[in-house]
This record gives sequence, structure tokens and C-alpha cells, in this order.
Amino acid sequence: MKNVYYYFSALFLFVLLTACKTPVVQKTATDITGKTWKLTELNGQPIQLKNPKNNPYFKLNTEGMRYEGHAGCNGFGGTFEIKPEVMRIKFNQGMSTMMACDDLETEQLFTKAVLAADNYSVNGNTLTLNKAKMAPLAKFVLQP
Repeated sequence: MKNVYYYFSALFLFVLLTACKTPVVQKTATDITGKTWKLTELNGQPIQLKNPKNNPYFKLNTEGMRYEGHAGCNGFGGTFEIKPEVMRIKFNQGMSTMMACDDLETEQLFTKAVLAADNYSVNGNTLTLNKAKMAPLAKFVLQP
């Protein structure tokens, strides 16, 4: 009878340990989170900056599902939703600092493109944010 209790206890312990195991989230080549993406094009045109040291960029953080970045002069951030299996993304209106700068037009186009995007594509180290099936709104390169 003791052997039966021993086997049931061992079976219970095994089930308990496997049920509590945290699932492993595998990163894929199309995972765009946790990386810094530098803007290279807006609406199919290479960006022209008056101050190249202030190149716009953004980063997606899965903790809190927050995005953050620099639009060229002002910092910006907010929350986002992503469905990587179908490459869908939605940026929610967030916050931004409001300093005046030389590249304000590029900055405004950049933030407008980010907020308008509803899907993305990845090709190597290049990320594009898109709206429906139209031409890419913005193109980025992965920062090392």
C-alpha cells in the first residue's frame, strides 16, 4: 500500500512541476521588440536632416508594452499592441516633449507615420512600418 502512495505522490509532484513551468518565449528573426530602430526614409524618400546628429529612432519594450524614442528634437513614447504572428502593430497616442527645433517637419512626419502604421515588415536589418497595403510610411535600420 505504501508503494501506491509513493507512486501517486511522485505523479502528483511531476504534474505540479510541469504545470508550473514558465513557457519559453522564442524570439524570431521578425521580432522587432527590444531593439533600437533608426529612421532612414519617410513616405519613400530618404530623410534630409539639418542636424544629422539628431537622427530619429524608436524602441519597443515588451515590459509594459511601451514604445519610446527620439523624433529628432523631442522625445516621445506611449503604449503599443503587437501581433507578431501576422505582423500587425498599433501605436497608441502617447506623450511628447514640445521643444522647437530645425527638423520639426521631419519630426512631425515621423510621429504621424508611427501613429498611422497598422502593420510592419522585416527584411534582414530593415524594418518598415506600413498602413494597409500602401507604400511604406517609414523605413528603419537596426542600430547595432
